Amino acid sequence: MKTYSFFIMLCLITLSNCFAAEKTTIRIGAQAGGTVEWELSALPAESVDFQIEVHPVATAEAGKIALQSGAVDMIVSDWIWVSSLRAQGEDFSFYPYSTTAGALVVPENSPIHTVKDLNGKRLGIAGGELDKNWLLLQALAKKDSVDLNKSVEKTFGAPPLISEQFKQNRVDAALTYWHFAAKLEAAGFRQIIDGKGILKGLGITENVPSLGYVFKQSWASSHSSAVNSFFKASTQAKKSLCTDDTAWQKVIPLTKVDDAATQKLLRQRYCEGSVEQWGDKEQQAAARIYTVLKTVSDSQLTGKSDTLQTGTFWSGK
Repeated sequence: MKTYSFFIMLCLITLSNCFAAEKTTIRIGAQAGGTVEWELSALPAESVDFQIEVHPVATAEAGKIALQSGAVDMIVSDWIWVSSLRAQGEDFSFYPYSTTAGALVVPENSPIHTVKDLNGKRLGIAGGELDKNWLLLQALAKKDSVDLNKSVEKTFGAPPLISEQFKQNRVDAALTYWHFAAKLEAAGFRQIIDGKGILKGLGITENVPSLGYVFKQSWASSHSSAVNSFFKASTQAKKSLCTDDTAWQKVIPLTKVDDAATQKLLRQRYCEGSVEQWGDKEQQAAARIYTVLKTVSDSQLTGKSDTLQTGTFWSGK
């Protein structure tokens, strides 16, 4: 009883100690040097509702394993994966993080100026046969009666490998993740089209997030105040990186890039991915993208479900 009374007195004297004990710890799996790490580094130093515990993960797949095993509470991944998990009875959900996707780049003097020009060329593709950028690019090419799966010489690999193949002139064009594309552009390569451009070519004009925070819906619902506070702080952190040069300077070492031109382009592309609007229109557009990916991949990417699963996108409750 004396111990309990002492704790109450301590709370009254130093309220911050009491509130600190009530903070929800959010364990986030993040790859070293990735944009999640950038954003987390720019979060406000103090928060009433939550505290962040960063767990390094080596790869995106390692992050998925950590989340599914319960080793972390959140990772950044895509909503297609979330929908496929929900189709299997899991309760994972998605909250938007970035609309930036990949890009198709070529050497500055390349004769390739449109997607149709890839016909008969050597194409390096970051990821595998089921990479979303690759599937959507195929869908766009089919509108011009071009079957890229048959008409290009494909090389699949991790983004650093594709960049190296490109620089050694072993491929004529590269479809790669946005930050690798930005580095190539800064080195003098030319962008043909990016992920948003591909979607617009497919008739989808809404800015649909390609990546988002993924977590168990049941966990988020039981910690909704802390989770909502974190998402608000995350949005503020991104805005500060895009508008405050002092905040950006602190992130530069995390980019692992030395030259100012590349740093500037990385910042530009990162900020272009800001989620300005997220509502019914964007979620309906995501459902249309799902249908395209299901068709092009013959259900290999999406799974057997004909439609995007209900609950894939977190309602905030």
